[in-house]
Amino acid sequence: MRLRSSIRARLVLGAALVLLAFLAGAGIAVQRAHEDSVRAAHFARLQGTVYLLLAAAELDADAALVMPPAFAEPRLSLPGSGLYASIFNPVRQQEWQSPSTVGASPPFQREAAVGEWRNATVAGAQASFLATTYAVKWETGKREAPLVLSVLEDKREFDREIAIFNRTLWSWLGGAALLLLLAQTLLLDWGLAPLRRVAREISRVENGEQSEVEGNYPAEISGLTGNLNALIRQERVRQTRYREALSFLAHSLKTPLAVLRTALDDPSALPATVSQQVRRMDDIVQHQLARAAAGGAARFAPLLPIAPVLNRILASLEKVYAERKLVFVADCAPDVGWRLDEGDAFEILGNVLDNAAKWAAHRVAVGVTRAAGELRIRVEDDGPGFGDVESILQIHVRGDERVPGHGVGLAVVNDLVASHHGVLKLSRSASGGGLVEIALPAP
Repeated sequence: MRLRSSIRARLVLGAALVLLAFLAGAGIAVQRAHEDSVRAAHFARLQGTVYLLLAAAELDADAALVMPPAFAEPRLSLPGSGLYASIFNPVRQQEWQSPSTVGASPPFQREAAVGEWRNATVAGAQASFLATTYAVKWETGKREAPLVLSVLEDKREFDREIAIFNRTLWSWLGGAALLLLLAQTLLLDWGLAPLRRVAREISRVENGEQSEVEGNYPAEISGLTGNLNALIRQERVRQTRYREALSFLAHSLKTPLAVLRTALDDPSALPATVSQQVRRMDDIVQHQLARAAAGGAARFAPLLPIAPVLNRILASLEKVYAERKLVFVADCAPDVGWRLDEGDAFEILGNVLDNAAKWAAHRVAVGVTRAAGELRIRVEDDGPGFGDVESILQIHVRGDERVPGHGVGLAVVNDLVASHHGVLKLSRSASGGGLVEIALPAP
């Protein structure tokens, strides 16, 4: 699987990089802290050696330095021990060096301010040293002499101690990193298992082995599976509507075609028959195509403002029925919006208002409101009202069985409202005309 297409690989790589960066930063910080601590401890021991030398130092009658033959620190008496000491009198150019310097040439420091400690790393001819230097003004009675005490320790012991610690530190951190990466990989596999199950269920849906995603999933995925199931159901409803429309269309066109074939035997009646049957066939085709094109419940559609759609429809109807001087009254707040396909909105409002305008005497009123989780549409006119309501809204297999006078409009609207799981109701208005009420629930 390519890295860019694998969430698991991305998460593993991202977690590994973050973990390694964190452990590397922590390791470097611990390493430096330990090195500083060990260096401070070594310099503290060297300062202790300086105090030891100060306690043992004496001046004779000529203010010359006198040192004992042995010290409490045995390494000062052992040649090549790695610990070396020097006391230098800059006035007399006299220097004392510990017996441990036999055969060695340590780079002793001979300059320092009185009372000042100087800790440094100095390089010699064959090795590097940790050096501590301290200068005092020695006074004993009338005798006094400036002394510079310098104590050096071979840095190889310090480097060896640091190397051992670093090797141990990085070995443990490396082992911890491997264990944490393994644990993270196992946790990611466990956390991503629901996604793999979703993928397997979708494959079974594609293969026709199951109708929709059925498993129980965590809250973070349940919304996804719910939306997938809604899309699957919506697509199946659309496919079913296409098949039914084609089946209805084929069946409904049989009668007009049979009438036309019969009319061919009677030339005198042919023009009128052709005109009538062509209109019927056109109505049938329009009806079935409108049914097939119905968008249905638009759960994922953007929020559609209803007022602009309604205003465009009313503007068109005012032009179409200008000779009759109909009055159109609209009541729709500008902020009323609904998750509805724009084409469905034009079909529903356009057909209902056009039907009302056909039968109205003087006035058509429309109101669109949003209340209690529903979009409510109310259209009324002052015409003769509806006759057989059941016949008008009944969806027939044959388009020529519609009630004359209402066209295919209300049948199409009924189909569209049903596809949105809504309700369409026909009744009489207060003025005795037709009243159409439509309620569309939230998708």
